Amino acid sequence: MILLIHSAATLFMTGLIWFVQVVHYPLMARVGRSGFAEYEQAHSASTTLVVAAPMLIELGTAIWLVAFPPARNLSGAAWLGLILVVLIWASTWLLQVPQHEILAHGFESQAHQRLVATNWIRTWLWSLRAILVLWMLRTTS
Repeated sequence: MILLIHSAATLFMTGLIWFVQVVHYPLMARVGRSGFAEYEQAHSASTTLVVAAPMLIELGTAIWLVAFPPARNLSGAAWLGLILVVLIWASTWLLQVPQHEILAHGFESQAHQRLVATNWIRTWLWSLRAILVLWMLRTTS
């Protein structure tokens, strides 16, 4: 059951990050400078409401799967999954959050470009996680 919950959180975040990367973040450049700070602040608050629970569930269940792998042969995959989650969280806090903090004061083209560019890290890491959890589910079925 933990692997199923873990997989659901990962697959949700994978779909969401692709939408954010391909649609949402690029369109920020079209909001305009007037009112952008308010837009960004509302965006960050609303996004937190959507991603906080799935990200915490994903992290908690990744730790659980390392401690209690659903099958003996999945211990390495569980560790890899946890490492990928840690890398996603590190990217979020070290690369994307600082750009959002800059953008919260108003649109700055360079910060926006860095946000879009560095967000590819999370997009690919979550994509790898999606492949991993699907493989884990198939292996346990």
